[in-house]
Amino acid sequence: MDVQVIHALLRERFEDAIGEWQAPERGDTFVMVAAERLADVCRFLRDDASTRFDFLRLISTVDRGPHLSSVYHLYSYEHYHAIVLRVDVDREAPNVPSVASIWSAAEWHEREAFDMMGIVYTNHPELTRILLPDDWEGFPLRKDYQAPTAYHGLTNA
Repeated sequence: MDVQVIHALLRERFEDAIGEWQAPERGDTFVMVAAERLADVCRFLRDDASTRFDFLRLISTVDRGPHLSSVYHLYSYEHYHAIVLRVDVDREAPNVPSVASIWSAAEWHEREAFDMMGIVYTNHPELTRILLPDDWEGFPLRKDYQAPTAYHGLTNA
């Protein structure tokens, strides 16, 4: 099943929560999804017999200036097809529903995205830093991040 067919299926089921599919010059073709419906869309894609996206390959994030993107790379071992979903959120209120209850692998991916980009995955079972110390300030993968000159007496020389 190709992206156009999956997109049509999602539009039929979720209507305005599904944006257009896009094929950038570089990178993967993706389907835009409204953040508030992400978990519903993902659960449908996992459970529907025609899609059966049983594997969450990766969650990646992108700082796009005024908004942040959370990008989901899904694969179906049953049907041998893949899709990429993208959710854009305002950088000042970057809230995205967690999909950890749908794919357990999302727990660590979402924690890393929270730690490095500051996206808050609502309803995550344990949204805490995973790479940086708990008292670290800021999110190192954001374009506006300013590295500290010192941390607990260690200087950035």
